[in-house]
Amino acid sequence: MKKFVIGIFAFLFATSLFSQELAAVRKDDQFGFINKQGEMVISPQFSKVGNFNDGMAAALQRDLWGFINTSGDWVIQPTYDRVKAFNSGYALVLMEKNWNYIDKEGKVMNMPSSDKKFDFNEGVAFINREKRIGLINAEGTVIIEPSYQTIKAFNNGYAKAKKNDMWGMIDKKGGVFIPFEYDAVSDYNANGVIARKGESHGIIVNGSFNIVGGASKVWDFHGDAKLTYAKVEKKIGFVNNKGEWVIQPQFIKARAFNNGMAPVMNDKKQWGYVNEAGEMAIAFSFRDAEVFGDNGLAPVKEKKLWGFIDKTGKVVIPMSYDITSGGFSMFSKNNIKGFNDGLARVRFNKSWGFLTEKGQPLGGEWYQNAELFSK
Repeated sequence: MKKFVIGIFAFLFATSLFSQELAAVRKDDQFGFINKQGEMVISPQFSKVGNFNDGMAAALQRDLWGFINTSGDWVIQPTYDRVKAFNSGYALVLMEKNWNYIDKEGKVMNMPSSDKKFDFNEGVAFINREKRIGLINAEGTVIIEPSYQTIKAFNNGYAKAKKNDMWGMIDKKGGVFIPFEYDAVSDYNANGVIARKGESHGIIVNGSFNIVGGASKVWDFHGDAKLTYAKVEKKIGFVNNKGEWVIQPQFIKARAFNNGMAPVMNDKKQWGYVNEAGEMAIAFSFRDAEVFGDNGLAPVKEKKLWGFIDKTGKVVIPMSYDITSGGFSMFSKNNIKGFNDGLARVRFNKSWGFLTEKGQPLGGEWYQNAELFSK
């Protein structure tokens, strides 16, 4: 019984360790990783690192790349000239001028031939032969023979693709989700896929192309938002997925709805926030503004620096910071500005770190660089 209890405890500890989110930070010119409590769980010791993905992160030692786990232990020794991040259990690695897939034990995997190798994403990867793109699964089975001009990254099980110079959308089994009859389509969103057919801009929902009257551009839906923004001539308003104007075009610029409000700019180049009824919820008074986070805080800019407001427009974190959506790592692909899961990545006096919702630096520390949290 005692051995059983110890075994369960070890399993739970290992599971917790594997699932924790860590962020790469650079201190004294070396990279390590912190947890969401601000504790340095992997001491700064690497000249370069990637973000954690699939529980492993790339790390550089003596000009060679390998992979570490969330304890900082080498799982795959540094033996490669270049590497990509793990995804779906595989990573691409370069050794002796050849790219190959390896699994989490470092074993080279045999995959169907391809003129170029692509990262796995959502359990699938592209293959390229004679300038045509196909699809394989994680077992190396060809799902789609190379026949498409282009297939973009999968998003929630679907990917936009181009065939015979027209765009449509496929699923991960190779089925056609949206027929190839559009001049452009957006990434998948459950509320609708933005598309263009000739001069008509609209939204595809349940197989129907709902045209947005007069629109010269329609932006992608954001997350679970029921409205997205669209442009008529030089003015921007908001539409639903039926293509109906819910908020008439009247703004110079706009960003997505989240948490019930969207940033909008007037002709005086001031930003404020509109609610889903089209009412100005926060007056035009900022030099720049980003979408509200799920915690009810949004980044806003006055003069050259950013702070955060609540949904009443009250400044709760002063304008003292720089923010950016990009990271420093070659592996970084994030586009998040402001708060994400209770922390905001910011720059303060030429150093980087994370703000808590109380406006305090996480762990009381600032770093040379800081990446977003991942696992």
